[in-house]
Amino acid sequence: MDKSHPVDQTRIDAVQRPKRLRRLNAKGRSKRAKAPKRQTRGKRIVGTRSRTKPATGKQTKQQACLDLLSRPEGATVEELQAATGWQQHSVRGFLAGAVKKKLGLTLLSEKPDLGSRRYRVSNTI
Repeated sequence: MDKSHPVDQTRIDAVQRPKRLRRLNAKGRSKRAKAPKRQTRGKRIVGTRSRTKPATGKQTKQQACLDLLSRPEGATVEELQAATGWQQHSVRGFLAGAVKKKLGLTLLSEKPDLGSRRYRVSNTI
């Protein structure tokens, strides 16, 4: 009755193999045990949607800000906040990220003696 059970044999093999090999074999078994991924149907185009420009007649918050900034007197952070509903840090982030970096516009900042700082976009490139 000294027949060894197959499970006992795998345990003995596992103990005798180095830890690194046991780990590699365990990973290989788990990948094979997974069911194959289902083939999905190709993506269907429901409608065309332009991601670069908004629908006509609808003005975006970004465009509203750029309109305010392109005025000769420019705009304050408070005016931009009122126009968009953004918080102060979001307006400043828009000025630095979208206006200066992404759009590459020249942003001028003017601080009069009385009043708050005004930003405007220069028409000359």
